[in-house]
Amino acid sequence: MTDSPHTLTTMPMARQAGCPFDPPKELIEAREHGPISRFTFPDGHQGWLVTGYDLLRSILADSRFSSRKELMRHHPLVDFGEIEVPPPPPGEFLLMDDPQHSRYRKPLVGKFTVRRMRLLTERVEQVTAEHLDAMEKAGPPADLVTAFAKPIPAIIICELLGVPYEDRGSFQDNIDKFLGGEVSDEELIAAYTATQQYLAELVAAKRANPTDDVLSDLLDSDLTDEELRGMALILLSAGFDTTANMLALGTFALLQNRAQLAALRADPALTDGAVEELLRYLSVAKQFARVALEDVELGGQTIKAGSTVILSYATANRDPARFPDPHVLDLRRQDGGHLAFSHGIHQCLGQQLARVELRVALPALLNRFPTLRLAVPAEEVALRPETADIYGVKSLPVTWDA
Repeated sequence: MTDSPHTLTTMPMARQAGCPFDPPKELIEAREHGPISRFTFPDGHQGWLVTGYDLLRSILADSRFSSRKELMRHHPLVDFGEIEVPPPPPGEFLLMDDPQHSRYRKPLVGKFTVRRMRLLTERVEQVTAEHLDAMEKAGPPADLVTAFAKPIPAIIICELLGVPYEDRGSFQDNIDKFLGGEVSDEELIAAYTATQQYLAELVAAKRANPTDDVLSDLLDSDLTDEELRGMALILLSAGFDTTANMLALGTFALLQNRAQLAALRADPALTDGAVEELLRYLSVAKQFARVALEDVELGGQTIKAGSTVILSYATANRDPARFPDPHVLDLRRQDGGHLAFSHGIHQCLGQQLARVELRVALPALLNRFPTLRLAVPAEEVALRPETADIYGVKSLPVTWDA
């Protein structure tokens, strides 16, 4: 056993002024004390916070740590009191362990292969060009979130799942509400319920009239309509929200790092590496949790069965033991292996789709508007709160020389 670990008593609710891309300084300081800290949850539960790369990666590959929703009784920001946490609805496999998790994930793996996603490149290029055309025609200034970052992944994931184009606005608004961290519990539940109802109707419509899409392809399996609805919810929300925030926040980061922006514009061969570095540097899916199913020795500490462990992806991806000069955005960085898409059985199913969208859309934006810049001071850019599941910007006012 090691000496008593560092203790964090509250989850930080803000980022340091002038550092919108860095994790909260309290989390960085926790990692500087060591890769694992004690954490006191609002309900008094004594759990753990893992901030180091190697430890976090090991937990993600360890079946002794569970993702099951019904075990997540302790929240880093909310005291649930004596409320029982129910299991996730059928099909919502993100908060399940095997074998239930594999039952839902396995039929989808072949739909999101590297090859299949690369075949989508031409369609992503077309959708991107259409939105850049519209931005150029409307003229500056523009909100990059609504004009560019949100619609591109929304259209692509809708087409993949067979969601009618005219319906994307309503589900997009609802996903914003239950992932954005700023609405009341009542509004959140209403948005989640409305999305579930919409997807139930969509699955029924596919049963009656299958089309050429992922959801229709699953109809020949033994999956129930309720399970298909849950799977569609996970795919829609993950396929839209994470990439939308990466596009907007990634553009913001490049506009604030002009030398890196110039390098990317000058050398298109940097694109793939630039995307990976932005994924590491920003870590928009900033943290998740696991629950120990048995006593586990970890980092010199004993994690007791039933203990909740917060996994800080944002600090793991800034761990100097893994990434030299981790707080520097370096598009030529060679040391890959970031955890932005997680690791283990829950590694992001749609990571190749996200890569295609980022590799296409970011260079296209920068090349179309060589003088692109913020239309407001950087400190006035509206950031998503730390309560949001996915970090990003709420709006990104930009301008350019027309």
